[in-house]
Amino acid sequence: MNIKLNCDMGEGFGNYSLGHDQKIMPYIQMANLACGFHASDPVTMHKSVKLCKEHNIEIGCHPSYPDLVGFGRREMQCSHEEIVSLVLYQLGALSAICQSYEAHISYVKPHGALYNTMMREEEVFKSIAKAIAKFDPSLKLMILSSKHNKHYAELAKKYGIKLLYEVFADRAYSD
Repeated sequence: MNIKLNCDMGEGFGNYSLGHDQKIMPYIQMANLACGFHASDPVTMHKSVKLCKEHNIEIGCHPSYPDLVGFGRREMQCSHEEIVSLVLYQLGALSAICQSYEAHISYVKPHGALYNTMMREEEVFKSIAKAIAKFDPSLKLMILSSKHNKHYAELAKKYGIKLLYEVFADRAYSD
């Protein structure tokens, strides 16, 4: 088993700075970079990718619902096509910035309400998996490790993608 630490990064925008990205980078192996829908902006994304490149950190796309005001924590009723499009758009934006630094995205970890909905509603999971498969099937999808891992792995296989399993150090688990 290979354990890596990941952290949500690049979640400020404009004049607003959130977190201590530069101080945290030496302690993590993976960074989930916000892509402008719940936080971040093009300048922040550039800075985040540059930091990841300098520290040899795996870059993850951290897509969310379009919810800057609610920081991506509010659930939205989106169609399958809308979710596929939202994820593709954010992957494209981050990928373009990564290319400018000769870096690449290696995984996708949805943010906030999109992540929670994906873990609860199979159709949202399928929408995200489809977007990843269309964009680059070598990208992995990070999901919450649970007793449902086998089911999610079977779904992911149908889309030709692999999964990464995540646990949170600050939560109690009973299953």
